Amino acid sequence: MQPPSQATPDDPDWTLRDSAALYGLDDWGGGYFGVSERGTVVAYPHGTPDVTIDLHEVIQGLEARDLYPPVVLRFDDILAHRMGHLRRAFDHAIAEAEYGGKYTCVYPIKVNQQRHICEEIRDVGRTLGFGIEAGSKPELLAGLALTEGHNDMLFVCNGFKDQEFIETVILAAKMGRNILPVVEQTHELDMIARSAARHDVTPRFGVRVKLASGGVGRWAGSAGFRGKFGLSVSQILAAVDQLRAEELLDGLRMLHCHIGSQIYDIRTLKYAVSELAHVYVELVKLGAPMGVLDLGGGLGVDYDGSQSARDSSINYTLEEYAADVVYRVKAICDDAGVAHPDIVTESGRALVSHSGVLVFQVLGSRTFPEVPDEALVQRALAQQDEAETPQPLLDLVDAWERLENGADPAEVYHDADHALSEAVSLFNLGYMDIVSRAATEEIYWAVGARLLKELGDEVPEDFADLPDRLGDIFFSNFSLFQSLIDAWGIDQIFPIMPIHRLQERPTRRGVLADITCDSDGRVDRFTVAGEPDTTLPLHALREGENGGPAGEFEPYYVAVFLTGAYQETLGDLHNLFGDTHAVHVVANDDGGWSLDEVVEGDTVREVLRYVQFSPDDMRRALRKEIEAAVASKHLTLREAVRMRRFLDDGLDGYTYLE
Repeated sequence: MQPPSQATPDDPDWTLRDSAALYGLDDWGGGYFGVSERGTVVAYPHGTPDVTIDLHEVIQGLEARDLYPPVVLRFDDILAHRMGHLRRAFDHAIAEAEYGGKYTCVYPIKVNQQRHICEEIRDVGRTLGFGIEAGSKPELLAGLALTEGHNDMLFVCNGFKDQEFIETVILAAKMGRNILPVVEQTHELDMIARSAARHDVTPRFGVRVKLASGGVGRWAGSAGFRGKFGLSVSQILAAVDQLRAEELLDGLRMLHCHIGSQIYDIRTLKYAVSELAHVYVELVKLGAPMGVLDLGGGLGVDYDGSQSARDSSINYTLEEYAADVVYRVKAICDDAGVAHPDIVTESGRALVSHSGVLVFQVLGSRTFPEVPDEALVQRALAQQDEAETPQPLLDLVDAWERLENGADPAEVYHDADHALSEAVSLFNLGYMDIVSRAATEEIYWAVGARLLKELGDEVPEDFADLPDRLGDIFFSNFSLFQSLIDAWGIDQIFPIMPIHRLQERPTRRGVLADITCDSDGRVDRFTVAGEPDTTLPLHALREGENGGPAGEFEPYYVAVFLTGAYQETLGDLHNLFGDTHAVHVVANDDGGWSLDEVVEGDTVREVLRYVQFSPDDMRRALRKEIEAAVASKHLTLREAVRMRRFLDDGLDGYTYLE
């Protein structure tokens, strides 16, 4: 749905639709987000604007409940809609192609292991015929608990396994579970054979083949001949011979592969599916019963909204993905006279990404002056006494005067840039004092800011680095390493925008700096108006009302979208910033919203325990030191009480700024 296009009272030439276009809301939102007439971002939990949830209103409601950002908003209805969309896409493709097999999606627990999300996927997946996938012992146990009472739910077990893992799977199958271990290494066949003999069962299992078709993008190296997963074709042939000799070939029911993650080009998928299907029919010809073809993961998400074959996007739709998979498997099986297998995909990213939104508050900003500090410049010029005024300072004063008199900003900037370089050199050699150095910087920044204003969005190549050098820094209450690890680790672009004030034209551009003590703790890769950019348009912070403290700003909230996959799981404890609050928000029948589940973030006490500190021991030691300070009169009793109160409240408080 397009946002309202009427002009806004703050800026008659700026519309809500302009804001939506600037931040690409319609391109990456997948139909799940829009702009309200209030200038706020709203979620469409059912994929249509019939039901809306105002994100700004949710944040205000959380703060009224003493739950402050950063917070992850989880929309279970969006997750359910994504699952249904995938189901419908394959059902349509199967019906249209008259395909003889079924389709199942198994959710890889690794994508987001939070219990509430896994339970939601299980509950919705039960009605859609979906299953789950595990890749480690902890995930195996979690999966067994999740599927208790749902014996027919497909449970695929990937990853490297030991005898205990294999035996647990064999026993679960004997209990009636629809569980399939996937052979990743040849020795796992021996473990399966031993466990099957020990428990007198004919096991059912799959094997993963190492395809020649490689992946693309960041995870290209995880597939192909050098990939870590699966057996080569020659190893699979040897495995078939071994299974036949041990009378276990009847247990080989599934062929699996790993194409990669975030496959952005549909052609890569087509090549891999074709190769996999040919291997499948050859295994059937060799006497394996088979029946299931597991394509693994790879279904991507359009993070930047460009719908293109680049790392942060995809050049296909769910419908195209499903149709290509079904058509290619059917065609190859029909040519070989082999029955159509059931198709399985392990789509996790595509299911959960849209359902997670990280919201945080901007605490302040650092901006470069647009006009030099006149008092500072005059002080620098006046203090020279009989010494000669440094030439770079005079050159910069002249550059600013020429700019004020209408000179070409680009020409003036080149002069200013050269003068600043000379000023730094003189200062480093001891020939310029610190006041003159400060004055030269002030003038240089002002010249650059004037040039940026003149250029607008059309920045020539000669000045391509200017927005990076002179853009604002918005200090934000979150940890990049905890909540947005892929933005740091693999330069993943996420959709980022303010969730309110969209009726106003953004007048600033900058990067987002987190509150960790790490220079890498910043986001400086964005998509703006459909194009990659190094700065993000944002609004100037406004001074607080009602006589608040000087320097206190009105709350300004920014959201990072499509964070449901991997970010909560991969985050670390850099600077001991723990998990954020996470709330499950649902729409009510009366048009409002409510919290279905609240998962409070880590306290300081909890994260200290993660790194083997004892909060109770710390508390006792510090209290003892406080009392000693009172006895020695280094602290007053009032100060000691305040210190103890900070200590106790701090240990039980949120790890983020409150």
